[in-house]
Amino acid sequence: MQIANRLKRIPPYLFIELRNKINQAISDGIDVISLGIGDPVEPTPQPVIDELCRTAADPANHRYPTDEEKGMFAFRKEVADWYAERYNVELDPEEEVLGLIGSKEGCHHFILAVVNPGETVLMTDPGYPAYRASIFMAEGEPYNVPITGDNGFLPKLADVPSDVADQATAMFLNYPNNPTGATATPEFFAEVVEFAKNYDVAVCHDNPYSEIVFEGEEPLSFLSTPGAKDVGVELNSLSKPFNMTGWRIGMAMGNVELITGMAKVKGNTDSGIFNAIQYAGIAALTECRDNIEKMMPIYTRRREKVVNTFKELGWTDYDVPKGTFYLWLPTPEGMNSVDFATLMFEKAAVVIAPGASYGEYGEGYFRLVLTVPDDRLDEALDRIKKALS
Repeated sequence: MQIANRLKRIPPYLFIELRNKINQAISDGIDVISLGIGDPVEPTPQPVIDELCRTAADPANHRYPTDEEKGMFAFRKEVADWYAERYNVELDPEEEVLGLIGSKEGCHHFILAVVNPGETVLMTDPGYPAYRASIFMAEGEPYNVPITGDNGFLPKLADVPSDVADQATAMFLNYPNNPTGATATPEFFAEVVEFAKNYDVAVCHDNPYSEIVFEGEEPLSFLSTPGAKDVGVELNSLSKPFNMTGWRIGMAMGNVELITGMAKVKGNTDSGIFNAIQYAGIAALTECRDNIEKMMPIYTRRREKVVNTFKELGWTDYDVPKGTFYLWLPTPEGMNSVDFATLMFEKAAVVIAPGASYGEYGEGYFRLVLTVPDDRLDEALDRIKKALS
């Protein structure tokens, strides 16, 4: 049986490979500590769980979800209220907000709504691997825009060749950035809007880490930029601010035409978000906005531990990221990212993500996460010190 050629272009998904590697080692009796996958271990706030249990018991919610295509209006209205209060962004919940089964599916719906086979899509390199996979699924052609430390891991849009920009239909951006942890600025987003208008490029700003920024940084939405809704959409998620990665609920917001197109794709792909989860999402947005205030001191403490450990080991010539729960560090001189990740796994039983998995310009770096219990993080850092001493 032959599978479609589009699937042959997609490399194995990094995190599935990591999980397989971890599971095999565990089955061999090895105590593996994974610093490779960003999945918060702290529980979802209790009011969210309580609302899920209450609404899941209601038979009215056992049928197809309310408004299968866009999500229930009550959820979309709370999303609009959150964005107005948190980011000073005004949204029409009827026309400019779309409920999602997590922001990851929003990337896919965006591409299928905008890109025709053979058309160019700009994406940063290094970048979240799912963007490239979605581009290939739509039979588009990714064009890698380098992001490097000398520009704060922001793309230099002026360096995109004009003929490439002319051909581009869409662009993925993601700040705070996975994997680098870099944050954007209002000035950069203004450049993005100007670039998109000049070249008629639809922008998808993937913003699930919007709330995870450290001291000195403020949460920022692309949609707060004048003109942003003319050129793009923003994706966000309840996964990170409310420890709800497994619940799979997020949202797309912005340009009416793009939201309408994405809703049409979604309506012909799935049957919507389980009502009880949408009610739980409303509880998160109305009752649990302080959860991130509880989480940030935890991430800050863990971040300091990791930074201090690697400083002791000689990692001094790099900028500590300002956002996300990832750290993006250079590999030791003379060692590529896969070899270093292999060394950590074989000598310390610690899993890290090699930078090369995120693109050509990710080579020379590795990513590790802060989403593990403190005692396991301490153990992992002790093992790393021993392995590198």
